[in-house]
Amino acid sequence: MKNLFKTMLRRWKLVLVSLVALGFFSVGVGVSGAYVLAATSTEEFCVGCHEMSYNFAEYKGTIHDTNRTGVRAICTDCHVPHEPGPLIWAKIKATKDIYYTYISPSIDTKEKFEAKRAVMAQRVWREMKESDSHTCRSCHRADKMSVELQTPKAQARHAKGKAEGKTCIECHFAIAHKEPDGLGPSELFAADAAKSK
Repeated sequence: MKNLFKTMLRRWKLVLVSLVALGFFSVGVGVSGAYVLAATSTEEFCVGCHEMSYNFAEYKGTIHDTNRTGVRAICTDCHVPHEPGPLIWAKIKATKDIYYTYISPSIDTKEKFEAKRAVMAQRVWREMKESDSHTCRSCHRADKMSVELQTPKAQARHAKGKAEGKTCIECHFAIAHKEPDGLGPSELFAADAAKSK
């Protein structure tokens, strides 16, 4: 009986040590992951590659960069979800950019980038439509808008858009980036809806 007790005690010590080690490992992975997420969500990181410098140049001076209040939206404010799960999934999906930039460079010159601008914009517009422009609404909250401070034209358009079930990106696009040739969001979504019938 005494030997059985000693054996059980040794096993519990081993289990306890293993759990403590696993805990420290998990904390280390979590801290490292949080650091990577934070580091890859900075403006400097986003515009660090040659290809994004085209986008950044056209973003400079827009209402999201410079305005009367001094509140700025950087790349990740508009292009990356803010909730942990969707944020991590977006970062995983963004690894394709490494492929298109370095392994199979298809946007590594301004000319190649411009040739794919419409396709890339349409991908972002579709994602924003699917999320009901969630990243826009992270800053622009309809319940906090002072409608009386909007122009009569803006009031009418917002009311019409709401009645028609439209989302922000259908009207508010090409604000921080040059508008691509081809269909705008509303026409694109109408074409998508016609194809799905």
